[in-house]
Amino acid sequence: MCLFSYAEDPDPDEQAPAGLLFVPVRTQAAGPVLRVFRTPLGERTAVGFSRRDLLTATLGAGQPAIPLAEAALRALTEPLGIDRLVVDPVLTARAVSTRPVYAAEPADAPVRAL
Repeated sequence: MCLFSYAEDPDPDEQAPAGLLFVPVRTQAAGPVLRVFRTPLGERTAVGFSRRDLLTATLGAGQPAIPLAEAALRALTEPLGIDRLVVDPVLTARAVSTRPVYAAEPADAPVRAL
């Protein structure tokens, strides 16, 4: 016998609208360009943050961002074949570098251009 009533619980997969998001961009001469990320399994995904301080904590203080509604972000990524949106991710990996990493080099050493 189940002790909990699930009759009025929303579907766990049902997502509430995210509202206004701070979306990471790259600055280009023509204007900001949306940054697209990958999930751990390699699927391309759009990323948005509900607060600017969460974006800064995850991607750093120098990361430019623009405010976009969830619907606008989805409309921008749909033509690219991206249907996944991750809101407030907490884990990110450093960008892939073609420069070899040596065991004697500290993991948090700054990346130098070749």
